[in-house]
Amino acid sequence: MLSTDQSSGRFRLLLPLGLTALAGFALLRSALLAHNWGDVDADLGIGTLARLYGTGALYDLAFLAYAAVPLVLYLMLVPQRLYRSRWQRPLAYGLCFALLYGLLFVLAAEWVFWSEFGARFNFIAVDYLVYSDEVLGNIRESYPIGWLLGGLGLLALALLWALRRPIGRALDGDSSGRARLLTGCALLLLPVAAYLALDQRPGQAFDNQYLNELAEDGPYQFFHAFRDAQLNYAQFYIQHDDEAVSAELRRQVQQPNQTFLTPSGYDLSRHVDNRDRGPEQRLNVMMIVVESLSAKYLGVHGMTDADATDLTPNLDRLAGQSLWLSKLYATGTRTVRGLESLTLSVPPTPGESIIKRPHNGGLFSLGQLFAARGYDSTFLYGGYGYFDNMNDFFSKNGFRIVDRADMTAPEIAFANVWGVADESLFGRAMREADADFAHSRPFFQLVMTTSNHRPYSYPDGRIDIPSKTGRNGAVKYTDWAIGDLLEKAHQKPWFKDTLFVIVADHCAGSDGRTALPVDRYHIPLFIYSPAHVQPQRIERLVAQIDVAPTLLGLLNWSYNSRFFGKDILHMTDSDERALLSNYQHLGLLDHQRLVVLSPGFKASALAPPGAAHARPLAVDDPGLDPALALFQGAARVDSGHLGLWQGQPQNAATRPAGLP
Repeated sequence: MLSTDQSSGRFRLLLPLGLTALAGFALLRSALLAHNWGDVDADLGIGTLARLYGTGALYDLAFLAYAAVPLVLYLMLVPQRLYRSRWQRPLAYGLCFALLYGLLFVLAAEWVFWSEFGARFNFIAVDYLVYSDEVLGNIRESYPIGWLLGGLGLLALALLWALRRPIGRALDGDSSGRARLLTGCALLLLPVAAYLALDQRPGQAFDNQYLNELAEDGPYQFFHAFRDAQLNYAQFYIQHDDEAVSAELRRQVQQPNQTFLTPSGYDLSRHVDNRDRGPEQRLNVMMIVVESLSAKYLGVHGMTDADATDLTPNLDRLAGQSLWLSKLYATGTRTVRGLESLTLSVPPTPGESIIKRPHNGGLFSLGQLFAARGYDSTFLYGGYGYFDNMNDFFSKNGFRIVDRADMTAPEIAFANVWGVADESLFGRAMREADADFAHSRPFFQLVMTTSNHRPYSYPDGRIDIPSKTGRNGAVKYTDWAIGDLLEKAHQKPWFKDTLFVIVADHCAGSDGRTALPVDRYHIPLFIYSPAHVQPQRIERLVAQIDVAPTLLGLLNWSYNSRFFGKDILHMTDSDERALLSNYQHLGLLDHQRLVVLSPGFKASALAPPGAAHARPLAVDDPGLDPALALFQGAARVDSGHLGLWQGQPQNAATRPAGLP
């Protein structure tokens, strides 16, 4: 009879590999903790640290239980004759090297991802696998990838040498077929136990979001994000009675110059009457959506970073010449979420943006409204528009597409993996405007930039910060390119009758102590047209979804609408609010507090906004009503069976019958 040591012999190979992985995850957790010490040190104590590392070890073990399944099956099913064969030992050492190299690669990737996003792997990492060309190109242009991969290989060889003895003992061990099967089956139950214990949900054990991220396991989070790219609102979030919620939603969106076209329910179809402002104007619109432009980089927003002074002289000057919204907040943390808000004027819903979902065509959108009035609605993008499904979405919602694939070599002054330099994109936008003007056709352009994105590279000689030295340089280059655009556009015959709308898609980073750190959603917005827009600073607290109705209000358009947003110029003090979100948390911000809805039917309030600790809210707390109206309402409309985003409400260009 075999001893216990013999019966589990070959499975002992799991021990050195597993312990090495646990040590690696713990070291990474410690390094990230040190890296973000200033953001978490106020929350730390012996008990908190023990809970942090204990929770982390639990998630690490859960991931290893899943990851070990192929190796367990191999050790369980390979017959003794093959296991003892001459080729088995070098094959096993090669496999161990590959596993160790993979571990080191994941740890390095986690560090890089955290440096960029302040979080463990999430839906962004899943997206990056889908768009591998852009991502791999970005990595190649941002890091010395050859040296890094080579260094990881040398470190993996060093680890293999250090583990040679326990690995060798495991390769010398063996067991009877029956004992091997029983041990293997027992080990295969561990992933089942991990699933039942954790349900593949990320832990929210701390009020400090940094601590939650540190406690989690990157690979585990990656597969969780891969599985749950969309979250069913009804399955995970607090809900109230539909009749009460829809009535509150109507109160939330209505303004004095609007009349609902339906008596009740979630259908927000209403007529917007702007005749009191004057005759409708058929002005051109060039909406420039700037990649990752946080308000903190602009001097007019009170930037205090001594290392980043005078980054935006053109935008700072423009603030005094424009309708400037100084308290605008992005709805999300991704480009597609910003574009969704700007074109559809809809609150964020859990999971992926509508832009990336199926069945997202024919929606009530800004592009459709302009196209219905004879405008050339164009989406111009500096990169390839298949990224994030942008070309598909915009082509199905009233826009003509111009992306990098449509640009010729002479048009491109510079390009990196993400797209052409902003100056080249703006040059193409002006040529499209010239063509429309020549055909006496008004234009609406949605221009999405890419230069303010890692690897932060741009043409030499434009600014005094060398290319590829960091985001400050990219911000200053983008500001230069916008200034160059406006200077050249001023010479064009269509300039006088054009509104220039300059807004960010989202901030440069969304990491913070809380799930929705308010300061990481603050973005700039300028509406500039010397002949038509009186310079003014508006300090109302407003959301990205308010941009579309405000723009149409400036044009004095009367139209039928399904937008959730409000015309900022018609707002009262009680209307002020902003909407914030990430993939799981949905927030409604006003001047008193931030109300956050979270999976697991949870709600909390932070007061004042940005405080480190949240107060849980009961399910029936009346303070939830405004947040539920917007988010539950958007989820109901998004559910598809109501079809309340599809098509135009009656005729988008006319008033309903019976109105004066």
